[in-house]
Amino acid sequence: MDIKKYQGVIPAFYACYDEQGNISPEGTRALVRHLAGKGVRGLYVGGSSGECIYQSVAERKLVLENVMAEAKGRDLTIIAHVACNNTKDSQELAAHAESLGVDALASIPPIYFHLPPYGIAQYWNDISAAAPNTDFIIYNIPQLAGVALSIPLLQEMLKNPRVIGVKNSSMPTQDIQMWKDEGGENFVVMNGPDEQFISGLAMGATGGIGGTYAVMPELFLKVWDLFHAGKMAEAAKIQNEICRIIYKLCSAHGNLYAVMKEVIKQQYGLDMGGVRAPLANLIDSDKALVDACSKQIQDAIAKYC
Repeated sequence: MDIKKYQGVIPAFYACYDEQGNISPEGTRALVRHLAGKGVRGLYVGGSSGECIYQSVAERKLVLENVMAEAKGRDLTIIAHVACNNTKDSQELAAHAESLGVDALASIPPIYFHLPPYGIAQYWNDISAAAPNTDFIIYNIPQLAGVALSIPLLQEMLKNPRVIGVKNSSMPTQDIQMWKDEGGENFVVMNGPDEQFISGLAMGATGGIGGTYAVMPELFLKVWDLFHAGKMAEAAKIQNEICRIIYKLCSAHGNLYAVMKEVIKQQYGLDMGGVRAPLANLIDSDKALVDACSKQIQDAIAKYC
């Protein structure tokens, strides 16, 4: 396993819809080209930012097929989140992702019914078994999944040689240190909460996967470069501005992803559609906030990048 391909800024990929609300292959490919052009390390496809829990298995396959077709020949690490709320569909997505040549799979634990640790381990191992030649990354997001990764559960999962890391979206940065310490020097731990990107790196994160990276990749890439150049004070200033932007993005009536898609449309002309119900789309009163967010992002890029 080459840990270098997981080092850096990996945006969580947004769902792209046409005017009828169906998956847009053209929009999907355009977003891959756009982000690749920004110089990101890779893409995390089919996760929360991809609205995965509101899409069918067939739709999720279509998204990944178009991402992989556009990523072909590019230096991009592709991680496919394949979790569904049942093992069979998750295995189908895992086998499909492996057939397309993704770099790694990822999975949250099953939600709604709170399975015991041995049940979660079985679920993850069953998914991994459906793609036996592909790296597997545990996705720890207890605030949404309702189940938290623990050291004993991680120890059990490390018996699977395909398990190479954790995408950690819990808020305590201490968790990053624990997973890294338990997994060892070459164990991949990706920082999840965008508001603590620099803090996650300081605690040993290999890189970051984030839902707001795609709307301002330049800022996250700059933080990454400054952090690794030892310029912590400068990196912290940009991190603080990133946090202010995120707070504003989250303050609209419309869902965060609806706001960010509109910001990207304004700035780059990429039309990714809205968000899928029950997520809330933008309303007229959100327009001023979208304009303000666009300006804040552009001003920060001009100032720091």
